[in-house]
Amino acid sequence: MMIKVTPDSFKLAEAFTISRGSRTQSDVLTVRIDRDGLTGWGECLPYARYAETLDSVTAQINSLPAGITRMELQEALPAGAARNAVDCALWDLEAKKAGKRVWELAGLTAPKPEVTAYTLSLDTVEKMREKAAKNAHRPVLKIKLGTPDDIPRLEAVREGAPKAKIILDANEGWEMETFLDIQKHLVRLNIAMVEQPLPAAADEGLMGVERLVPICADEACHDRASMAHLRGKYDMINIKLDKTGGLTEALALRDLALSEGYKVMVGCMLGSSLGMAPATLVAQGADIVDLDAPLLLAEDRDQPLHYEDGKVYPPEASLWG
Repeated sequence: MMIKVTPDSFKLAEAFTISRGSRTQSDVLTVRIDRDGLTGWGECLPYARYAETLDSVTAQINSLPAGITRMELQEALPAGAARNAVDCALWDLEAKKAGKRVWELAGLTAPKPEVTAYTLSLDTVEKMREKAAKNAHRPVLKIKLGTPDDIPRLEAVREGAPKAKIILDANEGWEMETFLDIQKHLVRLNIAMVEQPLPAAADEGLMGVERLVPICADEACHDRASMAHLRGKYDMINIKLDKTGGLTEALALRDLALSEGYKVMVGCMLGSSLGMAPATLVAQGADIVDLDAPLLLAEDRDQPLHYEDGKVYPPEASLWG
């Protein structure tokens, strides 16, 4: 068995901006695991917000013994990008060895297309109105905000897409005063959900606050160990495989969250179709699905995911799983 990790870059269709900064390309790591003539594939996106770099994640992956199993991996690496890529590659390898799809091995029902949000990045009021109007046909729009001057942006997006379901993502960009001010307008503008309004380290401020729309934990929720800190602050959690450390933990986190009464969102980093493919299994039946990253790329994998009528389709076996 051999584990090989290589960097890959995918150009974005246009600059993507959130409250923490902008990027024009997606820099991912691709993991290939070869065993007995079969190859399993996985992808991750190291994220600076979680103190990850391409080099640090590569080093984590290279530290693993060549014959590591998926169960051993859960203890060998912490939740994060490195474990995600290897976990998903091992799932892919197991499926090929068994001659079955990953969803069968995991005891899941056959996956179906799911409606996915389409993300509008942070921009000027005029440009966000224009982008909203251009994408008003999409069933769900996700709006990147996170500044003290977001109400005009939000109003502009609603004007541009009067019928779309709109969710907001502040990426930890608001202070409590800003969030409380913006929350007054959410019902008026028919906003369905707000994602991570406050910094994860300062989210105690959400305790006991009346929530006029559901509040979703993103940066505050990584894996099952995060759940103990969410009660009373959030109504929903955003499951991303690069945070959970792979499909194995993502499925377990989903089951735990549902059993504790949380709604579930399944999101993604700005990766390719290979990175999204395993997440389509977690996304089955989720309250909100946000697996649109390949739609934001100017280039993708050779066997990309299929998107049609606002939906993301499960991967073909030629891509993953």
